[in-house]
Amino acid sequence: MIHENLKLSGQLNIVLKDKAGNIKDTREVKNLVVDAGLVFITSRMTGTSKAVMSHMALGSGTTAAAAGQTDLVSVLGSREAIDSATLTGSNKAVAYASSFEAGDATGAVTEAGIFNASSGGDMLCRTVFSVVNKAADDTMSITWTVTLAAS
Repeated sequence: MIHENLKLSGQLNIVLKDKAGNIKDTREVKNLVVDAGLVFITSRMTGTSKAVMSHMALGSGTTAAAAGQTDLVSVLGSREAIDSATLTGSNKAVAYASSFEAGDATGAVTEAGIFNASSGGDMLCRTVFSVVNKAADDTMSITWTVTLAAS
């Protein structure tokens, strides 16, 4: 008997900079791939017409990440288009990068998510973390790597 054990995991690298470009905060945070994200992945394997992951959002919700969630709890501003999506790790991982410029998603940031639409659509993953205070003139860059591994 053959048993396949696949593991899907993700991690964010967050960098917050002030208006002069000085680093104010950096974080590495694990995420949860939600049920809707798993359905999205398997549907893409069968040729569905669902759009690729294209947007990232930040929020101020503190509700723990749970598999059944389909959106952030409290979005700050609007979803930002993903700047790049690159295969890494022998093509077993995707690194999504997005930058939230001055004036975007300002406030006490405590959650983030990846989506396949500017509104609605499917959420791939969500994470909650201790507060990152993004001032109006700060920029926040996020590189979010989602990895599939045989375990």
